[in-house]
Amino acid sequence: MSSPERADPPLTLVLVGPMAAGKTSVGRKVARLLEVPFSDTDKRIAAVHGPIPQIFAEHGEPYFRELERAAVAATVADGGVVSLGGGAVTDAATRALLTRHPVVFLTVSPEAVSRRIGGTGRPLLTGDDDPLERWRRIFDERRGWYEEVADLTVDTSRTPMRMLAERIAAWRKEQE
Repeated sequence: MSSPERADPPLTLVLVGPMAAGKTSVGRKVARLLEVPFSDTDKRIAAVHGPIPQIFAEHGEPYFRELERAAVAATVADGGVVSLGGGAVTDAATRALLTRHPVVFLTVSPEAVSRRIGGTGRPLLTGDDDPLERWRRIFDERRGWYEEVADLTVDTSRTPMRMLAERIAAWRKEQE
């Protein structure tokens, strides 16, 4: 129960996971079900600083991660359903921040990803090697961090997004 001089914090739910796990698609649906705003930290960064591939090309990944850390902190403070970029969990300060909020790890199989990543312009998947193999390496590097911050893990490989959103929204309501 809240005291009259202090407002309740906004309902917050954070979605983490690898590229192409469905964080944005599922997140929008969960936000509608919970009747709260939806925010995507990558879109927030791009709105202020320009396209993410351009940030990577001009300033490098460390600079992008600094922008991302600030965007995550600001967006989570605003409340609602928040979708983090796939690499946000690589930052220790971001992982520490996430311990104060309900976090869902959206995982996905490489087979499902291969259907989702074609022609996406994701900066970490560009290069000479196979994008799916690069995705696997990145996911393997980050999996432990996703698991570290997660309160719930949901596989998005085969279940329809609507059903996943309903499950996640029901879980979040149980956290009250």
